[in-house]
Amino acid sequence: MAGSPLSALDVAFLCLESETTPMHMGAVVTFTARGPVDPTALTAVLAQRAARLPKLRQRARAELFPPGSASWSDDPDFVAGNHIHHVVLSSLYEPDPLAAYASRWIARPLDTSRPLWDLTLVTGLPDGKFALLLKLHHALTDGAGAYAVAAGLLDGVELPKPAPSRPIPAPRSTLDTVKDALGTVWGQANEAAGIASSVVRAARPALSPVSAPPSAERRLGFVRLPLNELRRVRRAHGGTTNDVVLAVLSGALREWLVNRGQRADGRTLRALIPVSVRGRAGAQLGGNKLSGYLCDLPVGEDDPVERLRVVRRAMTRNKAAGPSRGAGALPLLADRVPPLLHRLGTRTAGQAAPMLFDLVITTVPVPPARLSLDGARLAEVYPFVPLAPRHAVGIAVATYRDAVHVGLQVNGEAVPDVGSLRDAVLKSTARLLDAS
Repeated sequence: MAGSPLSALDVAFLCLESETTPMHMGAVVTFTARGPVDPTALTAVLAQRAARLPKLRQRARAELFPPGSASWSDDPDFVAGNHIHHVVLSSLYEPDPLAAYASRWIARPLDTSRPLWDLTLVTGLPDGKFALLLKLHHALTDGAGAYAVAAGLLDGVELPKPAPSRPIPAPRSTLDTVKDALGTVWGQANEAAGIASSVVRAARPALSPVSAPPSAERRLGFVRLPLNELRRVRRAHGGTTNDVVLAVLSGALREWLVNRGQRADGRTLRALIPVSVRGRAGAQLGGNKLSGYLCDLPVGEDDPVERLRVVRRAMTRNKAAGPSRGAGALPLLADRVPPLLHRLGTRTAGQAAPMLFDLVITTVPVPPARLSLDGARLAEVYPFVPLAPRHAVGIAVATYRDAVHVGLQVNGEAVPDVGSLRDAVLKSTARLLDAS
């Protein structure tokens, strides 16, 4: 994989990186051990497995041509153990020591001159548990590809095999090759123009009600929702489990706005919902294969069942239109922009994110099979999406076994109490269940 180029979207994520906008995804994964945890042995297992994953050995290297581009190359100084750390927590000083530590951990940017990942083993947790805290830069992969990378650290997980090589096609004339290339460029240009037009029409002149000044401080919240209860709501009112989760989050954001002294009635909050366009054959590869939907969350609606109906209708329209058009396809547009333009203007353009959407809500796929690490059973997995510039809140969701795990990341200066948002998610869930 040495020398493989970064896509324009991968370069864009690197260009957005700053002290106040670290562009790494995160995950806090807890495990239940069968006996005492040996941190030295466990970190050795993790280092051995990480060393076998080619993507974790590579760093991004700037290239002279095309201007502004970059490629992945093996780090000659790579030692997996240098990316793996161990901390022991105590419950003496914090009511939730894991969340408190993870909040400080996720705020620290990755060193972009090294392979773009970091792993921390956390021991000292109650009930025989330990945790893994994993960072992967968004330039390295998207949420769907992140599992393929992280799964290589777990016990007995078979990663997807590379797609079989295709037969070499017969030689074609230079004229045919040029015509095909021009057709591709013309098609991409038309697609990009359509998306750009949609973005301009969707932009709102008013600032987002949940925008925030730049801050390097972050706070994390963990919410665990019973999957069977969300499915009960789905059976009663239709739609998908994801629709139900979006309705729950809409109610939580309504409650949160009211608690902050802000108006909720008659208002919507617009969520950018990333959509993977990664094919099955590319599931094991790095890089970003993303599009997205824009969904106006009905935070102005007090009736939880009506919120679900509104969300269902909005997501049905999005899916009918497809992930390759509309303002939500912003990642596709970014992938059509030359890397040099990202180098010159992406950080400035990123400051306009609140004019297009208020927050990101993403879903990270996790298979339902029982997962473990060195024999310890995986108990919970909380993903975290990076905060877009000037955003106060980002939400990531992962369903594993019998629970939906919601990872909340907030701007620590704008939202000093993430617990109020966490409690609002639980309250919103309870209201929707009562109405079902």
